[in-house]
Amino acid sequence: MEKRGEGTLAIIMLALIQGFLSTGAVEVRPSMNPAVVGASVTLSLSPSTALHSGSWTVGGSLILTWTGAQQAVFPSHTGRATVDIQTGALTLTSVTVADSGLYVVQSVKPQLQAGASLSVYVLISNVTLKANPTDLMEFKSSAVVTCSVSSGSSLSFLWLNSSSEVTGSDRVQITDGNSTLTIVNVTRYDQGPFRCLVINPLSNSTSAPVNFTINYGPDNMALTVNGQNTTSFFVGSNLTLLCSAQSGPEARLQWAFRGETLNTTGPLLELLSVSEKQSGSYSCLASNHRTNVNRNITTNIMVAKSPLSGSEQRRVHVGLLSLLLLVGVLSSLSGKL
Repeated sequence: MEKRGEGTLAIIMLALIQGFLSTGAVEVRPSMNPAVVGASVTLSLSPSTALHSGSWTVGGSLILTWTGAQQAVFPSHTGRATVDIQTGALTLTSVTVADSGLYVVQSVKPQLQAGASLSVYVLISNVTLKANPTDLMEFKSSAVVTCSVSSGSSLSFLWLNSSSEVTGSDRVQITDGNSTLTIVNVTRYDQGPFRCLVINPLSNSTSAPVNFTINYGPDNMALTVNGQNTTSFFVGSNLTLLCSAQSGPEARLQWAFRGETLNTTGPLLELLSVSEKQSGSYSCLASNHRTNVNRNITTNIMVAKSPLSGSEQRRVHVGLLSLLLLVGVLSSLSGKL
């Protein structure tokens, strides 16, 4: 039987070299292609042709032969392969991935040879991601995520960050047949969510998302006074100092005046009815307990008296009122004249 298989393989190879696998207009057509594992597939001749005898092979190995009403199935396909002795159609039951290949039918009466390729796939199920650890330090840690499936064959992997495809770069490595994603020296923009899309010709499935916690900062600090660029104010003004810093986790903010720590934390420092004594440097100190980084930003505020003192302002007001009264009297006299 082994010698017969080798002879058939030689015949098939010769046919491929000559550039044909069919005689005349007869073609082999699978009932489904690609096929899912476990399905039944029938390879029929089109147009239907009565074959009195012949053989079927896959990848050069014999599946079965028949003459008239008699057929012989080779051990590799016992119980899974049958032939319609009238039409020569081959039926395979409970197909497996190993059943993928080039199927060729040959007949002497009538003279015929035709073939077709069949692909069998396992449906994809249960796509999962494994990432360890997920709590990372910016510029110091690397993220490694592995994608796996419970079942599936001929798999293609695609990585997504939110809805954008992740591609390789100096920092991004996609290895192990694209099933492993490595991001070297993560940044705050590598938080995710990351997903893995797995595809084969019959199915596709996407994993649940994985997010990373990236610890960074504090940096990019900013400090404003009353939302303005100016830092000079008059006595009696109300001031609101606002401090911000980019940080993950959120930075702790502490205020200081002239280098001395104040009893105020948080982004706001409010100063009501300021006096000249409150002129000086105001600092916002930002600290991150995860990165152990401390930064600060300082602004110098000048508080000065108004150009006119209170008594001077009162005298000006009285003078203006007297002048207005005088103008009113003169206008009245002018009208009478």
